[in-house]
Amino acid sequence: MTTSTIVFGIALGVAAGILSGLFGVGGGILFVPTLVALGLGQIEAQATSLLAVLPTVAVGAANQRRYGNLRPRTAVIVGVSSVLGVEVGARIATSVSETMLRRLFAVLLFVVAVQLVWSATRGRPRYADSP
Repeated sequence: MTTSTIVFGIALGVAAGILSGLFGVGGGILFVPTLVALGLGQIEAQATSLLAVLPTVAVGAANQRRYGNLRPRTAVIVGVSSVLGVEVGARIATSVSETMLRRLFAVLLFVVAVQLVWSATRGRPRYADSP
């Protein structure tokens, strides 16, 4: 591992942390494309992202709980049920070609972007005190 890779990795971590805290985005949206750009394969980038997001999630959830924004029961239900989904997803990821996996990831990012644009243009805030 070169010094520039380490520096770039640290910069990625800081940027991902800031964006995760600001927007609540998952690490995969930020980490995977950057790790691929660093030279990792798609599967390695996805696996690395899964581990790298753990500290971000822990700190972010603790901070949001202090602000009163965390719904622990919902988080536990979603988290526990996602364990099965992660197992199935990892098996699928390792059974398809890396090119197909990269294309599927691109489709996911596109769908997320469309959903965000759609919800942002609807014009009504979710909470009454939102600007």
